[in-house]
Amino acid sequence: MSELHVFDHPLIQHKLSILRDKNTSVKEFRELVGEIAMLMCYEATRDLPLEEVEIETPVAKATVKRLAGKKLAIVPILRAGLGMVDGMVAMIPSCKVGHIGLYRDPETLEPVEYYCKLPPDITERDVIVVDPMFATGGSAAAACTFLKQHGCRHIKLMCIIGAPPAWEKMQKEHPDVDVYVAAMDPVLNDHGYIVPGLGDAGDRIFGTK
Repeated sequence: MSELHVFDHPLIQHKLSILRDKNTSVKEFRELVGEIAMLMCYEATRDLPLEEVEIETPVAKATVKRLAGKKLAIVPILRAGLGMVDGMVAMIPSCKVGHIGLYRDPETLEPVEYYCKLPPDITERDVIVVDPMFATGGSAAAACTFLKQHGCRHIKLMCIIGAPPAWEKMQKEHPDVDVYVAAMDPVLNDHGYIVPGLGDAGDRIFGTK
């Protein structure tokens, strides 16, 4: 069964408090999203396997630990997910980045994939799907479904703020996908926005309305 990880690290919570503030500028908001993603990435990769290798320091030979050849891919959900990529790539320079674009069909209200570009070896990689907001869970669940259709078997989801309806949906549709968030807010409003949330993450990252 999937697990929900809510990070209470003081640095993450401090930066999140500024991110929520409506008076935070576009520049600062964008920087904070990247910084929070970097800190969350540190926590979300805690279970990566290590192997011992022998090296030689300037003083002596030593047995040290390195990542055990684990290949990772980061897949942002367009467009807001893009804001989280740079911070994660700074932590994992060897990762590859794919992209999934989704829109909601106005009649069926179901997410529809309009763009999907993934690394050719995506099936050999552990995938971290990123999107700042985890509100209804529709886009996140759809992205995970599309990735599984492309052969991915090891998927994590990382979002900055979540809400109970999204977590319930993911548990039902993807019980094998662990979810990582910096905060779980209590409810959604009539427009599907997380309350208190931080507004539209994409608009605040890119300075659009």
